[in-house]
Formats: sequence, structure tokens, C-alpha cells
Amino acid sequence: MEADRARALLHALRAEVLDRLDGLGAARTDVVEAARGANVDDEHDPEGTTIAFERAQLEALAADARRRLVEVDAALDRVAAGTWGRCEVDGAPIDDARLAARPTATRCVRHA
Repeated sequence: MEADRARALLHALRAEVLDRLDGLGAARTDVVEAARGANVDDEHDPEGTTIAFERAQLEALAADARRRLVEVDAALDRVAAGTWGRCEVDGAPIDDARLAARPTATRCVRHA
């Protein structure tokens, strides 16, 4: 895969991750605001999940998205350095199909 195409793919992926982070932040705000002022014993609510559980779930999803953002930024740095698409173990080219499926890959299938 050529560098320009890789860069475009990675920038699109970065935008998706940032949108996901924005959405998760808004969802967390909604959960917190919904609980504010409510006199609810959510730890013993037989109707469903607790507010604490929902917040923890949103935090875990946000942490995953932040990790993904770091991976994408590192891949963009490799594109700029001319090392993107090369296995970090042996320097061999990473297969285009693998890069298309996982543009942040740092290793070929053999070393993955």
C-alpha cells in the first residue's frame, strides 16, 4: 500500500476514533447528569445496571479508544518516517492485505 493511501486511511481512522471518544464523553455526561439530583439507590436497583457500572463501562470503552488513538498516531509517525508497512522485527514488508485490515500493524503475520 502506498504512503499517501495509508496516510488517508489512518487520518480517516483517527477521525473515527475521535468521534467515538466524543460520543463516549457525551454518554458519560448524560449518565452523570441523569443521576444528579435523583435519590436513587442504584447499587440495589432490581430494574437494571447500576450507574457505577454504566460509568465504568463507558470509561473502559474510552480507554480502549484512547489506546487506539495512540496506535493510529504511531502509525502516522511511521508513515512520515518511511517505516510504515515494515515489520518491526525483521524489517520485511507487511502484506498489503494485513495493512488494509489493520493499518496500525507493526509486525508481519509471521511475527504477530
